[in-house]
Amino acid sequence: MRRAPEMNVQEWLNTDHPIRQADLAGRVVVLYAFQMLCPGCVHHATPQIEKIQKKFADSDDVRVIGLHAVFEHHEVMTPEALRVYVHENRLSFPIGIDARDAGERIPKTMAAYDMQGTPTIILIDKNGFVRARIFGLADELDLGVAIGKLTAEPAGEQATGADLGADQPAANRGCSTS
Repeated sequence: MRRAPEMNVQEWLNTDHPIRQADLAGRVVVLYAFQMLCPGCVHHATPQIEKIQKKFADSDDVRVIGLHAVFEHHEVMTPEALRVYVHENRLSFPIGIDARDAGERIPKTMAAYDMQGTPTIILIDKNGFVRARIFGLADELDLGVAIGKLTAEPAGEQATGADLGADQPAANRGCSTS
């Protein structure tokens, strides 16, 4: 297990302040990396993540965070286009726009988490350790069970549980970086 790297975000939507790893201590984090032009994201993963957001909206146990991690079609997936996408799809979770160096294809947070593409769901435990990384379409029941297991674990001590599907291949209909 490794600690979750800090997110390197150029701009945040749906929140009035930047979100740092320290802000998330004591909570299970569902980090959802997506692109608004990725069919698997648009048709499956984004609605799934919004359902998780709504399920835990009144809970302090789970925090859903989106990460718009663009590695293709940079010229059309602009912050302005993302704002329209978020508004039209009524997305309610905070979304960070992954920072990218000019000339680099893969954005910084995506690279730091070794993501293979989008959609990717990363589960981070209450102690800040990456416990699962799922590339492609995640089974809702499996994802719910994994989140439930993480919420049942104690905070404030080193993670004692096993990885919950780290690097697990999902029924992949994702957009690959390779």
